[in-house]
Amino acid sequence: MRKPLCAAIGSLLLLAPMMAVPAIPTVIASTRQRIQAMDERATGHLVQVDANGNRKSYKFALKAHWFADGLRLLCEITSPASARVRLLLHMDLDGRTTIQVAHPDPAHPGAQIVGVLPFERWTDGLLGTGFSYEDLAEGQFFWQNQVLLQPVKYGARDCFVIQSTPGPDDRTHYASVITYIDQQTNYPVHISKKERSSGVLKEYIYYGLRQSSGVWSATQIEVKAPDRPGSSLLIIDRGSAKAKLGRKDFDLNLPSTPEEN
Repeated sequence: MRKPLCAAIGSLLLLAPMMAVPAIPTVIASTRQRIQAMDERATGHLVQVDANGNRKSYKFALKAHWFADGLRLLCEITSPASARVRLLLHMDLDGRTTIQVAHPDPAHPGAQIVGVLPFERWTDGLLGTGFSYEDLAEGQFFWQNQVLLQPVKYGARDCFVIQSTPGPDDRTHYASVITYIDQQTNYPVHISKKERSSGVLKEYIYYGLRQSSGVWSATQIEVKAPDRPGSSLLIIDRGSAKAKLGRKDFDLNLPSTPEEN
């Protein structure tokens, strides 16, 4: 386990006159607690929008649960059939992530090929969209370096602003991530990610925040990058915030459940 975040970051920033902002360990702890309470199931669409507004859409099913050894997240592209793929991310208690990929085996109908996704491919766009494989997990909140910036308003929401930068042990293709977290819901509303190799700044905008069973989530996430025309959308059609998932729900060797098809 890594050492706890330093409690003394410097002088506390002011949210408003006579109102102090919590220290960074408090804000990070609340954000991590949200992730560590995950027990979610959702279905929706992953959409690529080109510069002319043309759309290419894929159906997906998503499951996420925090176990004693960290987060497991299973994402399956369910249609069209030619694009079917299953991804299993495991992020441990220190934020270290592994990604497995399962493809249908064309030589053996009904079987699949399972392998570990190499780190150099984490930055690839999922089915050519702006969402990389690495984007499926919120690993930046578990990086070694966290700084609380001046709070701001994003739209109508008062937000804490966290700048996350990786340490030498953090495996990521991003040089830094800045997250705007709504103070009322403790949920991100905007994220900026700077790619390490290109310096490109990717923008993630969260729409339609809603609460279900006491858990906040977004109904849509859009990602844009200045060097890529158009945008990509992750749209949630339906889901459950208290899915009661177990280990077997994340076994790539088991077939999909009916909810995933």
